[in-house]
Amino acid sequence: MNNKKEEGSDGWKPIYSYSREQALADGVLVDAGELAREAGFTFPVALTAAVYAAFVEVPSEVSGQDETGRLWDILNMLHFAIKKQPTNGPVCRFQLYVANSDDCPAVLVTLKAHCGPGDNLEPVLTIMLPEED
Repeated sequence: MNNKKEEGSDGWKPIYSYSREQALADGVLVDAGELAREAGFTFPVALTAAVYAAFVEVPSEVSGQDETGRLWDILNMLHFAIKKQPTNGPVCRFQLYVANSDDCPAVLVTLKAHCGPGDNLEPVLTIMLPEED
């Protein structure tokens, strides 16, 4: 049996990897871009496609809202939550009210943000649904 080790810090070559850059290019992640910087973030911020579809895109049944405003609300609520919560880990849970219909009141939704290493080990934030990882 050949136990020849391949390249890598532990001596083994990964079978597969999927970079943040690939996820952004594929639409699995959506870059919050300049709006995140305006909201006070110094790290790159992205949202999962599921968060973007559910809480940033404006449903046809909703009037008087736009994607920029809805993204701004998410970013600001996260920013406030980070300032309020003690830093005891890489995950920050936060809540905000989202109206997805003119006929129904806004509902309180919970999201989480994970701070972790990007493709070049730089700090990045990813906003996701509570069940996503």
